[in-house]
Amino acid sequence: MTDPADLGVREVAGALAARDVSSRELTEACLGRIRERDGTHSHEGDPDSINAWVRVYEEDALASADRADERLAAGGAPALCGVPIGLKDLYAVAGKPLTASSSVLEEVPARDCDVWARLSAQGMVLLGHLHTHEFACGGTTDQVGNPWALERSAGGSSGGSGAALASRQVPAATGTDTAGSLRIPSSECGTSTIKPTRGLVSLRGIVPLAPTFDHPGPMARTVADCEPLLVAFAGLDVPDERRPLRRYAVSPRIAELDPDVADGFDRALAELPGERVEPPPPAANLDVLTEFFDLVLTEMLVYHRRFDDRRADYRQAIRARLEHAERRAMTAEEYVAGQLRRAEDTAAWCDWLAGHRIDAIVEPTLPIVAPVRGPGYDEAFSDLDDLSLTHYWDWTGFPVVALPSGVGRRSGLPTSVSLIGAPGTEWDLLAWGAALQDRLGTVSP
Repeated sequence: MTDPADLGVREVAGALAARDVSSRELTEACLGRIRERDGTHSHEGDPDSINAWVRVYEEDALASADRADERLAAGGAPALCGVPIGLKDLYAVAGKPLTASSSVLEEVPARDCDVWARLSAQGMVLLGHLHTHEFACGGTTDQVGNPWALERSAGGSSGGSGAALASRQVPAATGTDTAGSLRIPSSECGTSTIKPTRGLVSLRGIVPLAPTFDHPGPMARTVADCEPLLVAFAGLDVPDERRPLRRYAVSPRIAELDPDVADGFDRALAELPGERVEPPPPAANLDVLTEFFDLVLTEMLVYHRRFDDRRADYRQAIRARLEHAERRAMTAEEYVAGQLRRAEDTAAWCDWLAGHRIDAIVEPTLPIVAPVRGPGYDEAFSDLDDLSLTHYWDWTGFPVVALPSGVGRRSGLPTSVSLIGAPGTEWDLLAWGAALQDRLGTVSP
């Protein structure tokens, strides 16, 4: 059979259920792939390494795999039993270090975060913690190299997750998304993800960036593989029926695109079923970036007050963002007014979708291909191109599926397309995204 480390989530689950491969064999294959491909594991990164992993828990992973094999042999094991996964270094695991890829945070949680508690109960095998942009506050994760070209960014803040998936070190990973942090690395690494409706997945035990904007979610190489992961994340059953994609609209927020991104977007639009409609834009503010940062950085500052005496230990760009929030010094009235405007924009988009009977909004995930890595920790707000499209759907809390739209003929780097829907439509979006991916195909470095 194919090297077990090359299998996706559904393929792995099927092979495990059929006893074509054991969880130990699969886990050993993934650990071998990490040793083969990840390179030097370090806090700062290495120009010749992917460096997706902060910590690898090899002995614990093999012990977990053995327990999973016992459950599988006994019969009646959950669907994801024995499947390896990596957790972004924001997800608490009892008894394991939690550092948010930072020199500031040094915790060993006493309890699992809710997401890992659910995945662990399924019998998933934890390989280790994956790098994030420090405290998830950035779109680059510059200590991680992109498997497509090590000098390029893997995206952020879930850059370790995207890089580990693209280099086939693990079939499944977790991420979080506050301004695009699930979708940016998925786009730049050529993988897939879903940002679920805000509030669908528990944040308890996950290091926050901005709690009213944070979205935990699954990452995998295909949209189809994201579905069973989201089921486990949220502890929900999959609906029996999905709506067909009848009508869609191209986002009114698209501005200048890299030529490779534009080509990929055209390719995706050509493969979408249903009717394309072109109504006037909704009665919502389409440019919210300044207010978005006001709210996000104010919320960030609340959490980071506990480290005021460690401010010098942050990387420069993170420290500068905190200082920006302090200079801005939003009042309580300003903060509440901003949240009210956010709610009004969300309602306007919901009305627009319903009024024009639009099932999905289609948008390039990013307007750029993966940039050269390096400056993301040097200067605050140097990642605005990465998040210029993605941040808006954290503002509204809408679910978004992101998947590759091809490989640019000029850059040789992956591009990505997103399908956005009204709150609660993640299961439809997953079905539509998987169908589109069947037509577009997957990409691999």
